[in-house]
Amino acid sequence: MEVCKVIGNVISTNKTEELKGVSLLLVRAVDMNTMKLSSRTLVAVDTVGAGEMETVLVVTGSSARLTLISEKKPVDAAIIGIIDSIEIGGKSIFNKYEEKDISD
Repeated sequence: MEVCKVIGNVISTNKTEELKGVSLLLVRAVDMNTMKLSSRTLVAVDTVGAGEMETVLVVTGSSARLTLISEKKPVDAAIIGIIDSIEIGGKSIFNKYEEKDISD
């Protein structure tokens, strides 16, 4: 699993039948050492109703096809959670309700 930030939407009017009606979001991985956005960018199926600029939990590979929305679909990345907060060593490093946010 990876911590990522939603940075945009992907609109595709022509796509495989299995992906019709599926929301695709552009996500960028977060470097957990610096809490900055990395250069790694993915297109992920949204299975939880995430929005732009939200910090999310993303799975890749075969795990991405284990949700009700992504099951039996040709996907390699899926958003499976919206993150409220992250703590490391008892210290809060991210809280979506505080002004400070993950950015590039």
